[in-house]
Amino acid sequence: MTRCCSFNLELMHQSFGEIGFATLPEQIHRKSVKKGFDFTMMVVGESGLGKSTLINSLFLTDLYKERKILNVEEKLDRTVDVEKKTMEIEEKGVKLKLTIVDTPGFGDAVNCEENWMVIENYITDQFNQFFKDESGLNRKNIVDNRVHCCLYFIPPWGHGLRPLDVEFMKRLHQKVNIVPVIAKADTLNTNEIRRLKDKILRELEENEVHVYQLPECDSDEDDEFKQQDRELKQSIPFAVIGSTQVVEVNGRRVRGRIYPWGIVEVENPVHSDFLKLRTFLVSTHMQDLKDVTRDVHYENYRAQYLTKISQQSARERGKLRRDSKPCDESAVETDWLLQQKEEEIRRMQDMLNQMQQKLKAAGRDSSENGTDSDSRKDTESVDI
Repeated sequence: MTRCCSFNLELMHQSFGEIGFATLPEQIHRKSVKKGFDFTMMVVGESGLGKSTLINSLFLTDLYKERKILNVEEKLDRTVDVEKKTMEIEEKGVKLKLTIVDTPGFGDAVNCEENWMVIENYITDQFNQFFKDESGLNRKNIVDNRVHCCLYFIPPWGHGLRPLDVEFMKRLHQKVNIVPVIAKADTLNTNEIRRLKDKILRELEENEVHVYQLPECDSDEDDEFKQQDRELKQSIPFAVIGSTQVVEVNGRRVRGRIYPWGIVEVENPVHSDFLKLRTFLVSTHMQDLKDVTRDVHYENYRAQYLTKISQQSARERGKLRRDSKPCDESAVETDWLLQQKEEEIRRMQDMLNQMQQKLKAAGRDSSENGTDSDSRKDTESVDI
């Protein structure tokens, strides 16, 4: 029977062609394009490192038109804030809802020991909100505001990582995908950039800081993609330059910066890693950043949250048992006393019953004795 069925299926396949499930990827693609995509990126670094300029350069927009530049007095007492800006971008029919989370005030104060707390609380709050939405009744239209990537800007004028950099990344590397970038790379030459990159990577390893690691390529990928992947891995941390100014170089209009000694082109791979960073964020690894956020960072938070809830419930149950134990002991003692009283009452009733039976028996005996004496008196009178 099995051979017959398989033979018939082969004949049907040969006669009528393909079944049609090979179009499933196209169906998913159409549905995803119709729904659109979302991506949330956080930028962290002290003022003056060109964070806003780099974001505007990456996505060809101006997100910070209304930003107010603070004076020195205002910066002295400033704390870390969290600002969120959302925009929708469409390219070739594909819609992307991009959310940029900025952290003005980070590293600007004299004491920066707890600058990471506001940022950590924000990331945790997004996990908590997603968990509540996921556990609620209406899960159809959940808005994902989890931070998928954190661009951390490292100053180029230092000699590696500062204590602030190490502390921030150690606190948050298990909650968000950290991508380190060297800001204002045009202030360094090629050898200085290479030495700074090597030192940063070495210090990250020494301090056991885990930044985002690009996944390995599949074996069936073409050679061009494999080469691109190797170049991206070798470029971390990315040394970047941002600029929205359009200049002319050899008859070409490019974005760059003009200096007395020459022009730095933003999108020239010889001058900076800007193109590689944009390729990494947008073209090749945006979905993987979201997958790692969902499968690793959010799952870790979820496991810790559920463990915390179970431990709290166990403590509350133990407390209830401890609080109710004296009541249980008094209840047991009361029941024992009641049983003792009931047994005593039963014994007294038995004694009363016995006494009543004795009294009844005594009454019968006395009545019988009275009858005998009367009969004797009658006999005596007759005899007389």
